Amino acid sequence: MAAEGTLVLTRSDVAALLSLEECIAAVEEAFRLHGEGKAAPPGVLALHSAEGAFHIKAGLLGSSRPYFVAKGNTNFAANPQRLGLPAIQGVIVMCDAADGRLLALLDSIEITIQRTGAATAVAAKYLARRDSRVATICGCGNQGRVQLRCLKTVLPLERVHAFDTDPERARALAQEMSGELGIQVDAVRDLSRAARESDAVVTCTPSKQSYFNRDYVKPGAFVAAVGADAPDKQELEPALLAGNKLVTDVTEQCATLGELHHALEAKLLTRADVHAELGEVVAGRRPGRASAEEVIIFDSTGMALQDAAAAILVYERALAAGRGLRVNLAG
Repeated sequence: MAAEGTLVLTRSDVAALLSLEECIAAVEEAFRLHGEGKAAPPGVLALHSAEGAFHIKAGLLGSSRPYFVAKGNTNFAANPQRLGLPAIQGVIVMCDAADGRLLALLDSIEITIQRTGAATAVAAKYLARRDSRVATICGCGNQGRVQLRCLKTVLPLERVHAFDTDPERARALAQEMSGELGIQVDAVRDLSRAARESDAVVTCTPSKQSYFNRDYVKPGAFVAAVGADAPDKQELEPALLAGNKLVTDVTEQCATLGELHHALEAKLLTRADVHAELGEVVAGRRPGRASAEEVIIFDSTGMALQDAAAAILVYERALAAGRGLRVNLAG
């Protein structure tokens, strides 16, 4: 029997209980279970306001003990500049899937940041060339930093280009991450040139118009498109998807929210043209990279099972450590 009440975990609690390496491992296992058909299909609901967006992502996960996990996030890209608030804020609700008890409420910021980078790491592990040594990061905020950290865990990176529409943000990331990771990280102004030199590229911006074109990639490149998680957001030219191998996190979700959505609208692709979902590759049900020359695109919209896997890990660690605040919401 669980302790009485609901466990409340703050962002600092989550950060103390979840390392990036552990998050990557948990997310990889979530993709594997999804690919093997051992997890119920995750769900997503998105609503938009004049200044931002709201979405709910929910999933069921767990074998010895089943959990229902739902994340409600807000995404207001202008918040940091306008109000000094995070662009992404929210809460994760965790319930016992056997009896419906509300087990925990977790701040969502840290889990969202880490699990998004973790998905890229998993995709790069299975889809990037193993000798990838040069990368480009497009978008130099918190997500750019975690994306680079995650790439470095699975690829032998030696040099990184940092690109942002705000050159100061690119310089700040370059200075910080070169010291942290012990590799050469340079701020760049010419994205096309940097990308053509790169074995791996991550786009993680709030752009609503494509800026990354098909002629930016060299043979054998891996491109993780992370920014498009709503129908009006876009980073990649649709022709880039049409001419190369496309792997999604969840195909139906990408068809509504991701880069695939724009390629479908342009009638350059159909759902049948998607090579695989990442979970199918991780589970060994579909092949990953077939040659050193092919370009592979990963359309990453954020699967609810990523949040569930990370949240379950944090919750069970919190129970073992006696961390968090107990509240009786029904009292």
